[in-house]
Amino acid sequence: MGDDQETLRALERLYRDKYPSFLRLALAILGQRDAAAEAVQEGFVRALRARGSLRDPERLEPWVWKTVLNVARAHRARPSSELFPAPEGEAGNDHAEEWPELRAAIAALPSRQREVLFLRHYADLDYQQIAGALGISRGTVAATLTQTHAALRRTLEVPR
Repeated sequence: MGDDQETLRALERLYRDKYPSFLRLALAILGQRDAAAEAVQEGFVRALRARGSLRDPERLEPWVWKTVLNVARAHRARPSSELFPAPEGEAGNDHAEEWPELRAAIAALPSRQREVLFLRHYADLDYQQIAGALGISRGTVAATLTQTHAALRRTLEVPR
C-alpha cells in the first residue's frame, strides 16, 4: 500500500511541476490548446489508472511522457502552427514572432524528429528519459537529435 501512495504522490508532483511542459509537447503535436490540454489530462488519467503495472518507480516520468505522447498521437489533428507556445502565465510568443523560418522548418520535420526535439529542448528530458518515453534506444535518440539538428541547419542555412 505504501508503494501505491508514493506513486500517487509522485504522479501528483509530476503533474504539478511539469504540466506546462506536457502541454507544450501535446500542443506541438495537436496544434490546438484545448485538444492538447485534453490529451495531457487523459494521459495522466491513464497513468493513474495503470499505475499498478509500473514495476520501476524510477521510470515513472518517462512512462507518463510516453502515455501522454501516445494519447496526443492518437488525437493528432495536424502539426502545430504554434510551435513555440509561451509557458503558462506568459503573454506573447516571442520565439514564433522572431523566427518564423525556424517554426516552419520544425513543422516540416518528420514526426519522430519533432517529438525528440521537443522532448529534449522543451521538456528538458535527458536522452535516457526520451528513449523511455518513445520506446527507442538511447543511441537512436542521440542519432535522431543529431539528424534533426543537421536538417534544421541545412534548411535554415546555418553554418556549423
